[in-house]
Amino acid sequence: MPESVIALIVLAAAVLLFIWDRLPIAAVALLVPMALWMTGVLDLGEAVAGFGDPTVLFIAALFVVSEALDAAGVTAAVGGFAMRLGGTNPGRLLVTVMAMVAVLTALITPNGSVAALTPVIVVIAIRARRSPSELLLPAAFAAHSGSLLMLIGSPVTVVVADYAESTGAGRLGLFSTALIGLALTAATVGVVLLLGSRLVPRRSSGTMLRDLGEHGPLLAGHYGIEGSGTDLMQRGRGIAEFIVPPRSRFVGDRVHRGMVTESGDLVVVAMQHKGQTVTGPWRLKAGDSLLLQGSWEALNNAAADPDIVAVDDPDAVRRQAVPLGTGAKRALSVLAVMIVLLATGLVPAAVAGLLAALAMVLLRVIRVEQAYAGISWTTIILVGGMMSLSEAMVRSGAAQLLAEGLVSLVGGAGPYALLAGLFVITAVLGQLISNMATALIVIPIGVSAAAQMQISAMPVLVAIAVFAAAALLTPVATPANLMVQEAAGYRFGDYWRLGLPLLVIYGLAGVFAVPMLWPF
Repeated sequence: MPESVIALIVLAAAVLLFIWDRLPIAAVALLVPMALWMTGVLDLGEAVAGFGDPTVLFIAALFVVSEALDAAGVTAAVGGFAMRLGGTNPGRLLVTVMAMVAVLTALITPNGSVAALTPVIVVIAIRARRSPSELLLPAAFAAHSGSLLMLIGSPVTVVVADYAESTGAGRLGLFSTALIGLALTAATVGVVLLLGSRLVPRRSSGTMLRDLGEHGPLLAGHYGIEGSGTDLMQRGRGIAEFIVPPRSRFVGDRVHRGMVTESGDLVVVAMQHKGQTVTGPWRLKAGDSLLLQGSWEALNNAAADPDIVAVDDPDAVRRQAVPLGTGAKRALSVLAVMIVLLATGLVPAAVAGLLAALAMVLLRVIRVEQAYAGISWTTIILVGGMMSLSEAMVRSGAAQLLAEGLVSLVGGAGPYALLAGLFVITAVLGQLISNMATALIVIPIGVSAAAQMQISAMPVLVAIAVFAAAALLTPVATPANLMVQEAAGYRFGDYWRLGLPLLVIYGLAGVFAVPMLWPF
């Protein structure tokens, strides 16, 4: 059996398994390279090469950077700003979130912006009493359109610019695709506002999500502490609620307000027995609760003590309740340097991301353990595993065969038919394999077809960039789509409902609007 046929069979099987949704996504992603190796389409090194690909390393580094920004309270500050700007009005909140994602994408690519802003959007959704799933999919799709606002917004546009210059079609400037990007971003926002309530699914991530931003005033009111409670949560110190479990060594200990704990790091602010506040000295009983105040490090250490149970993780409380906390300036400085490196192209994207992640650890914004925990390993495995399928499609000639067949079918009908044909093949492949890999497959074919038809290659190349950005129908189409899947609890079939009308808009923009700006 030809290798191209085997590659197509593995592709179809992977898609069916994703749609079936009975196996873990990571398991399917690991089965793909194993199947390609067992069938001889790829050797073992080629099958697992995706796990060491620079793109995978870049995505992992972005997760670490995102975790550091969240740990430093940067995401809480951004979320607060977005809430003040968008309020609780659903439409205004959607516009604010999507605009924020699109603008950041123009600077650091869809993967970077979605990784950095996913925690922010989750917090915004909770505070607005909405499901994160209502905001995360529109945000991911806004990242796709935002990638066309600037030339550096996506690796695809960078490659297109290189091809345009090398083929003599012309030079694309930093904002050459901005008009198309603005139009598509506006169209994306419009579709979400008009149809989002019917097309965006409400899902649960399976993770308990809470808004801890007003935790200080909440605890102050619960324990009858005078004042607003906002001064209880500060950069260097805060409060946390603990419960004395059965068989704790603290049962029977005498406590009172203002008492310093045996560690010397925490102070007893208040205490309750059976839900009633105790004002005088008291001997602790199982089930009693204590409100302790001290440094965040001391509170975290107390939370790790098996003889006392933290009601809420102090670190999680600090992240939401203390905007721009300790390490925020360092985190923002590292982020700024990373953006400059990505914008200028002084180093490869993976190097910029890894340097930023390393700096976050070395500057003690986060610990190594936090960096590991911040990485979505399901996403990493999925991207790494599916890259083997992209390689197999190229190496076996399956993708080339599909693309050339379609172009030969419609190329003789004129330049608009050529663009329509390129849209179909890019749209189909772009939902199943990496949109970057799809662009690399289709670009040489488009350039060759343009030469044969004696038309300018520039509209063809820009149109391919637009088509490649329309990877909207599946979670495996782009890492940005994958990143929101776990946080929102989306299923494989949740993407196409909103993605399909947007895909049509991208197609119309590429086929008809692009030639108006870059004539044939």
